[in-house]
Amino acid sequence: MYQFLALLNGAILAILISVNGNLSAQYGAFLASAIIHFVGCIAGGFLCCFEKGRQGLWRQCPLWIYLGGAIGVIMNIANNLAFGKISVTAIIALELLGQTVTALAIDSFGLFSFPRQEFKKKSLIVFAFSLIGIIVMLDRTVMSAVIAAGLSIIAGSTIVLQRIVNARLADRIGALRSSFVNHLTGFPITVIIAVIMFGEIPPFSAPDPRLWIYTGGIMGVIVVVLCNITVPRLPTFTQTILSFLGQVFTGICIDLLIGVDWSRESFYGGLIIIAGMFINYLFENRKGGCSPCTS
Repeated sequence: MYQFLALLNGAILAILISVNGNLSAQYGAFLASAIIHFVGCIAGGFLCCFEKGRQGLWRQCPLWIYLGGAIGVIMNIANNLAFGKISVTAIIALELLGQTVTALAIDSFGLFSFPRQEFKKKSLIVFAFSLIGIIVMLDRTVMSAVIAAGLSIIAGSTIVLQRIVNARLADRIGALRSSFVNHLTGFPITVIIAVIMFGEIPPFSAPDPRLWIYTGGIMGVIVVVLCNITVPRLPTFTQTILSFLGQVFTGICIDLLIGVDWSRESFYGGLIIIAGMFINYLFENRKGGCSPCTS
């Protein structure tokens, strides 16, 4: 079940990149990020009204577990700036690179109070196949936009950090309230950045009639809630790979639905990563293990 939720989370992230990218094209990366967090605050607050056993939002907790919103701001702005500079395929691939390296570091060194999980040689199989899959997915746009590529790697790292921080907060105040706090703390930061970068915001025009481009905040709330459920129950590396697979194949489905030629690079890269996971699964079963992709 938790593996499926991780896949679903990746699928929503793929849709999120496109939705937020279109919003950014209309209002600019910085104002779009503020809009995303504003909508997320409303959606998260609405859901909290239905949560049983209401708890206080602010408790005597380490300051860092309230930083999920700030980390999310970095992720949103990095994605919005990269969108349109390099292909979505390249964004997804480079984000996986950032996620993979960050996830392995967290698992191996036991960061954020997670139990340290010694890096097993069998995990090299998944890592090697993942790296090959990433290389297959990359295209020429990356070389022509190095800064955008770097932003995508940073965005990938922040995805892992944000879901871990938010999950820790969820342990204290609940999954829904954690999602609300995530957007609530991120919103003022995005407003300040938008004011500072006012000169970079396109001239204001009539609101875009495509209502779906404003749903990124709602989907962001769902992503945070799903992460709060799966993070404590799956190894960070496993969750990263499953989420990525959800992203890749959802992206292909979206391309097919809107009549755009699907990316063979994405498809083949995803298959290579699946092959690595399957081989690792066979090794684990032969050794008497019960969990695939344990890092």
